Amino acid sequence: LWPSFVACFAGRCRSGSFPPLQAAMGDVTDCCVLVCGGGNGAQVVTGLLATRYKTIAVSFFADEAAKWKAALGQDNFELTVEGATVNKVISKPADITNDPSVAAQADVIILAVPSFAHGEYFEKFAPYMKPGTIVGVMPARSGGDILFATKLGEKAKDMIFVGFETLPWACRFSEWGRKATILGTKNSILAAVTPQSAKAKALGTLQGLLGVFPFIIESPNNLGISLRNPGMVVHPGVMYGRWSKEAWDGKPKAEKPLFYQGVDEFTEKILLGMTDEVQTVCRKMEKLVPGLNLADACTLKQWYLDCYDGQMSDTSTLKACMNTNKAYNGLTHPCKGEPGNFMPDLKYRYLAEDVPTGLCFAKGLAEILSVPTPTIDKVILWAQECIEMEIMVNGKMAGKDVSKTRAPQGVGIYTEQDFIKLAKLEGSKKAGGGLLGKLAFCCSA
Repeated sequence: LWPSFVACFAGRCRSGSFPPLQAAMGDVTDCCVLVCGGGNGAQVVTGLLATRYKTIAVSFFADEAAKWKAALGQDNFELTVEGATVNKVISKPADITNDPSVAAQADVIILAVPSFAHGEYFEKFAPYMKPGTIVGVMPARSGGDILFATKLGEKAKDMIFVGFETLPWACRFSEWGRKATILGTKNSILAAVTPQSAKAKALGTLQGLLGVFPFIIESPNNLGISLRNPGMVVHPGVMYGRWSKEAWDGKPKAEKPLFYQGVDEFTEKILLGMTDEVQTVCRKMEKLVPGLNLADACTLKQWYLDCYDGQMSDTSTLKACMNTNKAYNGLTHPCKGEPGNFMPDLKYRYLAEDVPTGLCFAKGLAEILSVPTPTIDKVILWAQECIEMEIMVNGKMAGKDVSKTRAPQGVGIYTEQDFIKLAKLEGSKKAGGGLLGKLAFCCSA
């Protein structure tokens, strides 16, 4: 029988009865990935994915794309992975461009750019994106899914948004545009998918692109990612606790104060007030949408216990968690000046980015839900003066610059029903998410 089978098989191959192998498998294995940005994270993602898939690097920042293309020239990109058995990865992106029309080719779009730039990429890609495109944002910060839905309009219903809590790696470039290094890879990373019906496709695809690590842990919804955002509480809160008129006399400091390990009782009170107000928002939303699971949007202290277990010598209080965290050794406040004459940099990203793209989302949602936020309010009022923006007026998210923030009011959302609809919130009987514990390896706040 075996000779007859071989003869038959050979005959069918010659006659064309079997479809060509490449044609049969092409649609399954081919994947085009757009990687957005030109910083550390974007160059690392590009270097990794270009080894296997058609990878196009896109940057809309000034002439960054042209500079990167010129720096690389005809050479390959070299990626070093510290501690790995295969510690050198050589690849070359298919293109490096500032042309948004390449989005028409993309099966996956990964954003590794600062959160203030997300809207520009969404808006410029929108006319070209094909249905089913997976858009992964690392990190999404707060309200990333809302911004995405607003910028894409009617087209958003055909797309898949994946919000990540953080970048998958600690990394840096050693020679800009040509060489980069992965210093460490997180064990796991939290992500949520909108719509939830597409989670298997989205998380499966992205896990395949990233590799075995970091392991993607599914969070039930993007609202949990938005309200979990530790940076929106820690960074503005600690800055307020050190430099507001309640705490600082306005005189220069001889040394740069410690940021996390310098948190005192006054700052802890501010942080606790802010995180408690966010928790009230969570509980109100869970009542509005039966079955909605916001367990991942935990308190700030729980976030430290989840993400830095074993690195803190005292976990009795939030202040103790921050003061004794070894990961924070030596990290100081952003300052300008020189020894003996340091002044705070009040336009640093801790205020300039984490207030508009983080804290404003929480405040805006709280306002829609009629949840009082006295602590968050005073931090925003102080911060908006520092970064020269008008966000809150008479206690409301109604300033002329609110559209430059992630506040729901900035995209015309003022009611609970409109927010729930745009965020595509739905309840679930499945517990899922929330129990990260030792699985999570989170980035520093």
